[in-house]
Amino acid sequence: MAADTATSDSMEIRDEATARKYFEIARKAEDAGDRLKAIEAYEAAFAVDPDNPEICFRLAYNLDLVGEEDEALHLYEQCAQRPQPPLNALVNLAVLYEDRGNYAQAERCIRQVLATDPNHERARLYIRDILASRDMIIADERDRGDRYSELLETPVTDFDLTVRARNSLRKMNVRTLGDLLRITEAELRNYKNFGEASIEEIKSMLAQRGLRLGQNVEQRQEEARQAALEEMEEDEADAETLNRSVNELQVSVRARKALAMLNIQTIGDLCAKTEAELMGVKNFGMTSLLEIKEALAALGLSLRKLPEN
Repeated sequence: MAADTATSDSMEIRDEATARKYFEIARKAEDAGDRLKAIEAYEAAFAVDPDNPEICFRLAYNLDLVGEEDEALHLYEQCAQRPQPPLNALVNLAVLYEDRGNYAQAERCIRQVLATDPNHERARLYIRDILASRDMIIADERDRGDRYSELLETPVTDFDLTVRARNSLRKMNVRTLGDLLRITEAELRNYKNFGEASIEEIKSMLAQRGLRLGQNVEQRQEEARQAALEEMEEDEADAETLNRSVNELQVSVRARKALAMLNIQTIGDLCAKTEAELMGVKNFGMTSLLEIKEALAALGLSLRKLPEN
């Protein structure tokens, strides 16, 4: 056991030493303004020491500066999962979240910074911007929604339509503008009292207000389509998480060794195990189990549960 520990420790030291060498090369390249060389060296350092928050942050920062925002966002999120993440990583992550309209996530990052350092100057300034942007959007959306709702409740008799068109709409039980938006042009054409002139008249009246026949039907169809797409994207995101290596989990060396003994390679492999299977491994105790459960819970996952009798 002592030999195993020595080997493990020396491997960690060797990895850290290699990472530090690449890190120093990267910093020199960064200071010299050679951003691409710096990124290449930071990537090499990150490859041998992915748990180092400083390396992760510098790589994300430089990728962000060259326009690789998606990769930077992913790395900043990794930094944020560390027990003591770099505060500037959280601030930069908040900026990227705000750019994407994710104000709640941006606010959460900044509040995490302020909880650690209440006098953090950038965070104190930025929280006001985030809250102002969020409140402005909410107020604007609420105002637009109220005006739109009022417009939909307007009786069709308030609009400048011919008697023939009004009578036909009344017979179809179309009372308000909202009712009219739930009718498609094909449905109007199939109604026996509607002629081409009346249809064109109604379409013109709606167009003047930025509306069209069947608009609400299309909106409901689009909402259903978007909901289906979001569900598919969530499933894909879950699959991506399950395929990630268990080495990305923030757990102790003892827990990692236990997972290795069970030949658990991915997070999906781990989720397929029960508490009993993990506890059956030699030297695997309740502390390690709690570590793993907390790490999975942070990803919205859990160990497999046995069916209740």
